[in-house]
Amino acid sequence: MAGNRASSCRRTSRQSQSMDHRARWLQTVAFDQSSANDNQYRFIQDKCVSDADLTFLYADEQSPAERRRAALYLTMAQIPEGKVVAYGQLAELAGLGKAARWVGRTLSQLPQGSSLPWHRVLGAGGRLSLPVGSASGDEQRARLRAEGVTILNNRVDMQRHGWRPL
Repeated sequence: MAGNRASSCRRTSRQSQSMDHRARWLQTVAFDQSSANDNQYRFIQDKCVSDADLTFLYADEQSPAERRRAALYLTMAQIPEGKVVAYGQLAELAGLGKAARWVGRTLSQLPQGSSLPWHRVLGAGGRLSLPVGSASGDEQRARLRAEGVTILNNRVDMQRHGWRPL
């Protein structure tokens, strides 16, 4: 039933592209059953993501919230080193529409020791949202600089460092 309802709704071409993009990311999940660490890591394309980040994928039935979080995490795992993306752009790439605030709230609740590149997600226009002097803000700036990202006046040049997936 849900499939019929989804196929009958009208989408703009941009929404359709976003949904297709999300479907491609979700299809990239592959489980490495031969891991030396007792299947501790899951590989998304060539990116390694820890179990702590992907525990929601184990459930047979996912709630809508878990599916949204899965789409977000899978898309975020694809952001390459040295590139950044805005909260709203990440939401759209994950097929979540205009959910920039939800993305920010969800990232603030990432599990301790997450291997997801949370530091590559910025506010609109390349603004660093985390305050200077806070532990997380200083960590974000240090990680970005280590990846070669230039920060000037608490902003990143999105033309130079912005992620534009295919």
